[in-house]
Amino acid sequence: MAATAGNNAAGRRGKTVPEILALAFGAVYVLIGIVGFFITGFSDFFDHDTGKNLIVFEINGMHNVVHIVIGLAGLALGRTLAGARTYGWLLAVGYGAAFIYGLVAIGQTWDFLSINGADNVLHLVTALIGLVIALLPVRHAVDSRH
Repeated sequence: MAATAGNNAAGRRGKTVPEILALAFGAVYVLIGIVGFFITGFSDFFDHDTGKNLIVFEINGMHNVVHIVIGLAGLALGRTLAGARTYGWLLAVGYGAAFIYGLVAIGQTWDFLSINGADNVLHLVTALIGLVIALLPVRHAVDSRH
């Protein structure tokens, strides 16, 4: 029995930094989406210029849904290094696109996510963090003592 337990422990490894970041960002985004619904409620999902803010970030119902979906993706993909890398690329590309969208959408009546300037800064930072998750080198320590 002791040999079996030792073999199981030897097969496990700790989480890498990209995995930890993906899981952490996933949890934070789910939480932000849920808290957002306490502010916006569940009606008028696509309202523009809602005047409803989470700290300094303008939100609407659809914005909250997007946060929850992005968070769930991080929680699902952050369990493996390959998944975390994929999540990093999704953040980099998705939030890079959201940043570009925000450059043109702020103040427009068709802005279905109700984005403001603070959102745009956060989207750019999140895209950069996605690149870190996707590209951060990982050192795998090998323990030859069994």
